[in-house]
Amino acid sequence: MLTEQQRAQLDWEKTNGLMPVVVQHALSGEVLMLGYMNRDALDKTLECGKVTFYSRTKARLWTKGETSGHFLNVVSIAPDCDNDTLLVLANPIGPTCHLGHSSCFGDTSHRWLFLYQLEQLLAERKTADPASSYTAKLYASGTKRIAQKVGEEGVETALAATVHDREELTNEASDLLYHLLVLLQDQELDLTTVIDNLRKRHK
Repeated sequence: MLTEQQRAQLDWEKTNGLMPVVVQHALSGEVLMLGYMNRDALDKTLECGKVTFYSRTKARLWTKGETSGHFLNVVSIAPDCDNDTLLVLANPIGPTCHLGHSSCFGDTSHRWLFLYQLEQLLAERKTADPASSYTAKLYASGTKRIAQKVGEEGVETALAATVHDREELTNEASDLLYHLLVLLQDQELDLTTVIDNLRKRHK
């Protein structure tokens, strides 16, 4: 989030009290929308953790998703180099655009967005019937079994690579990724946290 020093350096006078805000998907990098914040909108965003704008047409604060339920949950906020624009990284709940698209700029989906969507799907499977869902059955089997499957798929992925079997490698890598995401969900570890750590550790 913004530090106190960053907040103090924001140039509200330059923007006549309304600062442009670019909202970007925290995981995929997809640009979701552009809005404007005044000081009160920024304060409310920081307070509630959901992106809140100042609506120029309604002349009031407007929390994205307040009627649709399609909120933008804030991950981080950063000013640009001139302190007159904000970049918000957020995890969207549902489509951002009122037309049903993930982005207000149309189909701009990043190729890794599927990971986030898959994570959401797997989270929903936690409450499904284990008799009709393999994922729900896997959750019900417990952490030890899920971790064991990750280990098994990791070995099979490595073996497929050593014999240069590209089709089998594709299949096993898909299974490994699936079981790893299930394990992260089982441990309630957000994928965004893992991706951020990946960026820091493996540049």
